[in-house]
Amino acid sequence: MRTEQLEYIEAVTRLGSLRRAAGELHLSQPALSETVRNLERELGVSLLDRHRSGAKVSDEGRELLPHIIGVLESVDRLRRAAHDQHQSSRVVRVGTVNAATAPLLVPAVRAFRETHPATQVEMVGSQQDDIHRGLREGRFDLGLVNYLDGDDTPPDFDTTELLRGRPVVCLHPDSPLARLGAVSPADLETEPFIAMRAGYVMHRYAHRLLGGSPPSFAYSTDGAELGKLMVAEGLGAALLPDFSVVGDPLERAGMITHRPLTDETTRVLVVLQRRRSDSFPRAVRELYAAFVNRATELRERP
Repeated sequence: MRTEQLEYIEAVTRLGSLRRAAGELHLSQPALSETVRNLERELGVSLLDRHRSGAKVSDEGRELLPHIIGVLESVDRLRRAAHDQHQSSRVVRVGTVNAATAPLLVPAVRAFRETHPATQVEMVGSQQDDIHRGLREGRFDLGLVNYLDGDDTPPDFDTTELLRGRPVVCLHPDSPLARLGAVSPADLETEPFIAMRAGYVMHRYAHRLLGGSPPSFAYSTDGAELGKLMVAEGLGAALLPDFSVVGDPLERAGMITHRPLTDETTRVLVVLQRRRSDSFPRAVRELYAAFVNRATELRERP
């Protein structure tokens, strides 16, 4: 049974005659009639009443018509879904708080591109709340965000922990604090502080850490990437997760360094999130897997 056979029967029924259906379908009447005969033989039912004056749908054909239309509508939905999936697979949108860009984000995207060279990956830096809103609204396919250990995650998202790190002080190599083995909250008062803006996990962490004697916040910025650039220019020190500093091109070039905090046991998580759904375009699933695979490689390093 072929889909076009069902389409032909639907046309004959709708137009009331074999002749008019053949005209609409741009077929000869004999060709259309033979196609219908083949379907009748397969179903064991006479779908047309044939007379010298022409052929019309039989009573049996009319009874089967709702089933025929149902099949055609299902096929149409399948085609539309496949088209939508193909279109949505051409661009995968990732909202990110710029967490673990060098060790995680860039290698995962590079690995994905090797098998999906025609798929565009759009990475949008944003705050956690904006990323969550974008996931719910369908503007983002995936979200890469930070949490402090123990934070609750939204129940309407699938959340996969990728990396677990610790807060560190990101410094210029010439900073006096770089001579220390570890930096205390009191030490941070000795030079300008580069804070993350409200809405970032490290903003919340800094206020918790420095709540007793907060330094004068000389600067505030969006995300770790700009914060590291400001540190590299000697403008101050920043509190960042170690996975956002270690292996960064600025660190490899000797333009930034980092020191642990004294007596600090807090852990910072980078997680991958997506809205709960039964199906995703293949490209989204495979980029998700690329992030998970890269995180596994990083965790298994000695």
